[in-house]
Amino acid sequence: MKRIFLLLSLCLIGFVGSAQTASINNFLVKENLLKNNKLAIIAADSSNVPNENINGTYTFSVSGFTQILKFNDGIAVLPLPIDKSTFVYIKHQNDSGTHSKLVYVYKKDTDLTPYAINSLWLFIIPIALVIIAFAFRKLIIFVIIAFLVFVYFNHSSGLNIGTFFESIFDGLKNLF
Repeated sequence: MKRIFLLLSLCLIGFVGSAQTASINNFLVKENLLKNNKLAIIAADSSNVPNENINGTYTFSVSGFTQILKFNDGIAVLPLPIDKSTFVYIKHQNDSGTHSKLVYVYKKDTDLTPYAINSLWLFIIPIALVIIAFAFRKLIIFVIIAFLVFVYFNHSSGLNIGTFFESIFDGLKNLF
């Protein structure tokens, strides 16, 4: 009888202990189905197929703020509503590394449309403007104006300098 009790308790401990061994290595950002101006984080595998086996609490960094998100069947909802179109930088760190996404959330009326942005574009656009300025000296004023518009758009949409460089460095790390 003691052996059966011991065997059952070991099985129960193993089952409970393995409840949060699933890690989030990729995620998708979508509009919440309730249309309440909130974003939903969906755990996914490497080919962007939703992973419904993720349950429990996980720590994310959302635009520099730490958020503890509760996943149910692979879906968690960010607690703060989105008031206007903005950049949202979402980062999750676990044992296998740092996983991050830069998303531009376009708000029109009550609809949110998230667009994932490859952070390498944030690196390529300024470098291309500098190359154009050096190649064609007559276009230097145009390049300066284009660069200022690029910086103003990023800043006015919630992408500050720290998040800008952090997303570029994370993108470069994931490249190699």
